[in-house]
Amino acid sequence: MGNHLSGSVAIVGAAESDLGKVPGLSALELQGQAARRALLDAGLTLRDVDGVFAHTDDRFSALQVAEHLGIRPRYVDSTNVGGMSNVLHIRHAMAAIHAGMCDVALITYGSTQLSDGSRKLGAVADDPRSPRGQFIAPYGQLSPIGYYAMVARLHMHRYGTTPQALAEVAVAARKWAMLNPKAYKRDPLSIDDVLASAYIAEPLRQRDCCLVTDAGGALVVTSAARARDLARPPVYVRGIAESFAHHYTPFNTADWLDTRVAETADQALAMAGVSRGDIDVVQIYDHFTIGVIQSLEELGFCKRGEGKDFVAGGRLAPGGGFPINTSGGGLSYNHPGMFGMLLVIEAVKQLRGECGERQLPDPKLAMVHAPGLVFSANTTMILGVSA
Repeated sequence: MGNHLSGSVAIVGAAESDLGKVPGLSALELQGQAARRALLDAGLTLRDVDGVFAHTDDRFSALQVAEHLGIRPRYVDSTNVGGMSNVLHIRHAMAAIHAGMCDVALITYGSTQLSDGSRKLGAVADDPRSPRGQFIAPYGQLSPIGYYAMVARLHMHRYGTTPQALAEVAVAARKWAMLNPKAYKRDPLSIDDVLASAYIAEPLRQRDCCLVTDAGGALVVTSAARARDLARPPVYVRGIAESFAHHYTPFNTADWLDTRVAETADQALAMAGVSRGDIDVVQIYDHFTIGVIQSLEELGFCKRGEGKDFVAGGRLAPGGGFPINTSGGGLSYNHPGMFGMLLVIEAVKQLRGECGERQLPDPKLAMVHAPGLVFSANTTMILGVSA
């Protein structure tokens, strides 16, 4: 996407639904709740929305959300590439607004995995004729954790990464969560606690893995020109990029520690006209602790193999010098089926100065990074308080 679109759109509304365990509400109702809150945040109404971008476990999410809210959109998008989908929707909304296909984009996500008691995303078995159905499902691979356990083992073998380094990520997330009243887990967590938790897929332990919660979220995106007249300070999309590799199974990937993250970071930073050193806060999809270390390396904040040293000594925690996942992340704040939406909401809130005890001093630029499926796709976005 051309650099001329940098700062051309802004996020003008951002809100979560009720979080944690929310019995009695469907994923669609959580999206509706978040959508109304985000529009109120922006000073807009449902009548202003003419573009709907939605992602749930339903294939027809955008149409479903539009019908539920009584919106008759000019443009819809239900693209599903896993956990990064809502970040990708922001890029698609930028293109649609620039092309005149919509003026006000509503982006939503919702999941009730905790109340449902299931991590399944749509209870449809793999077609036995598909590559995954033939070569993965019959052998009982736990997905996605089995793949990330293999990545963790590879990182340990290649670079000497230790379980203690992984635990640093989990402990830092918990310390941020302890400052966030909306976080699902706020009790203290030590490195010893992480290392004492049970293995789920060796070498990943229970505390190396994200939460399972109910949650919804919504964003409102419009042109920079319109954003200036709305209720909240606009947060501008300065740079954004995507990369795609394969469908679900990563066995055709040449190196599981090089998953095309770097190119999305380079492209997003170039579009924004900023450098890594300009970034004030980073939000990284933390479904597993190893994912944070790997992403920090691939994003270029440290060299390959240096992630274990980069995160040491509480560097990622409050007061540690490299603020990351300031909500508590998927490891301690909330993690519905997909976490990309909540990454963006936290970035917006930090840039608008709305984070209470965990608020950083005057941040100007945020980076959001999220993968999709299993090393299948990536998106990196730069948000700023000015265009």
